[in-house]
Amino acid sequence: MASDSARLVALAALAVLCRSLLVYASAADGGEARALLALKAALDPTGRLLPSWARGRDPCRFEGVACDGRGAVANVSLQGKGLAGTLPPAVAGLRSLTGLYLHYNALHGAVPRELAGLTRLTDVYLNVNNFSGPVPPEIGNMASLQVLQLCYNQLTGSIPTQLGLLTKLTVLALQSNHLNGAIPASLGDLPELMRLDLSFNHLFGSIPVRLARLPRLAALDVRNNSLTGSVPSELAKLEGGFQYGNNADLCGTGLPDLRPCTSSDLIDPDRPQPFSAGIPPRTSSDGGHGHCTGTHCPPSTKALAAVVVLAVILLAATAAGLLAFSWLRWRKQRTAAGAGLPPLTAVGGRCSAEATTTMKESSSFRKSASSTLVSLEYSSGWDPLADGRSGVGFSQEVSPSLRFNMEEVESATQYFSELNLLGNNKSSNNSKGSFAATYRGTLRDGTPVVVTRLGQTCCKQEEAEFLKGLKLLAELRHDNVVGLRGFCCSRARGECFLVHDFVPNGSLSQFLDVDGGGGGAGHGGHVLEWSTRVSIIKGIAKGIGYLHSSRANKPPLVHQSISADKVLVDYTYKPLISGSGLHKLLVDDLVFSTLKASAAMGYLAPEYTTVGRFSEKSDVYAFGVIVFQILTGKRKTMQLPLDSGSVDELIDGNLKGCYSATEAAKLAKIALVCTSENPDQRPTMEELLQELDTL
Repeated sequence: MASDSARLVALAALAVLCRSLLVYASAADGGEARALLALKAALDPTGRLLPSWARGRDPCRFEGVACDGRGAVANVSLQGKGLAGTLPPAVAGLRSLTGLYLHYNALHGAVPRELAGLTRLTDVYLNVNNFSGPVPPEIGNMASLQVLQLCYNQLTGSIPTQLGLLTKLTVLALQSNHLNGAIPASLGDLPELMRLDLSFNHLFGSIPVRLARLPRLAALDVRNNSLTGSVPSELAKLEGGFQYGNNADLCGTGLPDLRPCTSSDLIDPDRPQPFSAGIPPRTSSDGGHGHCTGTHCPPSTKALAAVVVLAVILLAATAAGLLAFSWLRWRKQRTAAGAGLPPLTAVGGRCSAEATTTMKESSSFRKSASSTLVSLEYSSGWDPLADGRSGVGFSQEVSPSLRFNMEEVESATQYFSELNLLGNNKSSNNSKGSFAATYRGTLRDGTPVVVTRLGQTCCKQEEAEFLKGLKLLAELRHDNVVGLRGFCCSRARGECFLVHDFVPNGSLSQFLDVDGGGGGAGHGGHVLEWSTRVSIIKGIAKGIGYLHSSRANKPPLVHQSISADKVLVDYTYKPLISGSGLHKLLVDDLVFSTLKASAAMGYLAPEYTTVGRFSEKSDVYAFGVIVFQILTGKRKTMQLPLDSGSVDELIDGNLKGCYSATEAAKLAKIALVCTSENPDQRPTMEELLQELDTL
């Protein structure tokens, strides 16, 4: 009986405990839901960009929100969403937040000092927005912070010395703002700092020696400031990682483009300097006597003393004003706290910040002290091109200028923003390992590029084979072939990225099926003139001829998938063949899966169905189809018998008779012979080029 009573008491206690836990969880979830809805209202004032952030829904199912194993919000990832609002203090209500990714938007207003209450935050990405005002010094209290990205904003004021308290910080990016003042020597107290970018600001003074002595510093960029004095010689060890251009008054030894220092330059930048009230140092004007008293001081000395006194008075008045402002702000914060606004609460918890997809797929917490994003961006990652494993001599034969790092690729594509996806990629699944992700991007120097994202599962399974294909792509150089500008490989991500020049006019297919009245589906209704069509045909032939040729630095190469979509057109209507050699990188299954579209559009040579392989003659067949498309102005063509008078029926009616009948007849015959059923009857590209030269 007693045991039954004890059992009942235990069950009742358990029920009370469970009820309490449910009430606590509900309260916690409700608080985070309210914080997220307040965040949505501020970030997206139009209410159109975050439709899934709705009242009554599970916050963990909001777009861009990832929760940890306890159901608490751990990451908010809304980069590149076109948000044009502000970042409100309500973000402090997400007490378990470890990653905040709002970069590449149009957010404005101040960076809220309430962020400092989120002491579990490890990654803050607010770069490439329109934030203004000062960098909050309270950020120095965020003991877990590892990455602070505030670059490419409109921030003003000086760099807070309190940032020197962030002992776990590995990346501090403040470039391209309007910051002024000196570089705080306290930044030399960051033992984990790997990358510091202060370029393109209005900073003055010297580079602190303590920065040069940081044990893990690999990149320091102070370009385009107004820095002066001696550059610490220890920075020479960074080699290319130290960038200091456009600071005319820097001096030093052991670094190129620096003038030798004079005695006036050799001031210890870490030693506290006397307050100068902004007055430049002057030499004594009393005949070399360093002291004077009363009326015996020269007029210049009296003027200097008067200016100093005036400066001290102004400084005192400024300090009094700041104290008054701080007191009023403190009163306002107390009033806000009484109104129920989120308090500055210490929080905890961490989770992976590798990528949005990975965060949603994994509930495991990150155990290492370093940020996953940082390890991907700035570690050597998958760089088989330099470690000698491939045995193809790639690193010795290809210029280092072809190498991109993850930071450059991510920055160029706005961290692979969906807004930058090209073509049909916008509806594709771009998860890791997928192929079909092609992005528009812009390099730091303003050069437009296209970035092709290749998952490791899409690439040749043998690393050596993949590297041979990459080496071949890097060596393709021709006026009518899209060249490889560079590449980046990351073992950690399991991906490679190919960077090509962006060709502005789109593909040739955009100039097909054009409504001559200007309202068609083509490229703005633009009809290509006859001379332009002939020039495009010749350019395509030259590009294919180059691929088929054997040269000292390349073997003959079959494109395999030439089509109007693969022919890009620049502003001068010069054609450039894209996708050349890509099959050398991809697994065969993926290459063959692209043949359906090629066959549907008529580019696939008929012999492929019997022999199952490509040849130079299959490229010639595809070229013939493109010639027919250019002549007819249509994607789908019908080959006509070229007897007397039939050419007129073939030529695009949008030309309204403005073409050379002789040239048209010759090109039609070339197209016909190129698309012969028998590959042996098709000419080589070398023979075609000779024939086209007569036009």
